[in-house]
Amino acid sequence: MELAPIVDAGWVLAHRDEVVLADVRWYLDGRSGRDAFTAAHVPGATFVDLEHDLSTPGDPTDGRHPLPSPEALATALGRLGISDRDVVIAYDDSGGGTAGRLVWMLRVLGQPAALLDGGLQAWPEPPETGGGTSRPPTTVPPRPWPADRFASHEEIASAAEDPDAVVLDARSSPRFAGDDASVDRRAGHIPGAGNAPWAGNLDPETGRFRAATALRQRYADLGVEEDTEVICYCGSGVSACADLLALERAGVGRTRLYVPSWSGWSADPARPAAQGRE
Repeated sequence: MELAPIVDAGWVLAHRDEVVLADVRWYLDGRSGRDAFTAAHVPGATFVDLEHDLSTPGDPTDGRHPLPSPEALATALGRLGISDRDVVIAYDDSGGGTAGRLVWMLRVLGQPAALLDGGLQAWPEPPETGGGTSRPPTTVPPRPWPADRFASHEEIASAAEDPDAVVLDARSSPRFAGDDASVDRRAGHIPGAGNAPWAGNLDPETGRFRAATALRQRYADLGVEEDTEVICYCGSGVSACADLLALERAGVGRTRLYVPSWSGWSADPARPAAQGRE
């Protein structure tokens, strides 16, 4: 199935029997995503745990949410009953800041997946409570991560100095500037990066993603054209995926994720940190 990176609730309702709904709520402030899911979720959804299903432990320089190995991801998806043939629609309650991680991961593996535009708040039916849908376990073959969709420490440092490439930090402006270091190991950002807070992809009145033309203009203002090489990062390689999906919607194709993001970069004291909003 050819699937856009972001779909609305009407599309999901029309294809309800053809998709798997995945709730990927996780909170930076420590609240429980699973508790939020139990209290209210889209009927028929399955909870996907960002920490345990979509991440793996690693060295501090790997960041807070390193990618799982192909084998670990295959095991997690199989346990959840999500096969490599399923069409996955993921959502959260932030507009895509966490669910985008699952969507982007599956899309780079060639599996159809999309964000539910507007998330839980945009679902037109009454929410369901309880443990959610339990899907029968399945066997998922490990699929190698495509190396050309990821950037290493050295590659993002080089790209940040390359006038033909653009590095974008998806964190909020205060965290980017170094004014708010409450979450991060060190204040600031990768020298040479621009700031594209992921929430800026959303219309503040509706909580839904802006149209492709508006997103295209947003990223053009940051130096991104259709064929520009773009590397995105955030605090730990999660919310940057929302920028990557927005870039895809805008028609930008040469994009990569720096998974360690600022948490991994800043864990090495030898790596520089820039401050300020420019």
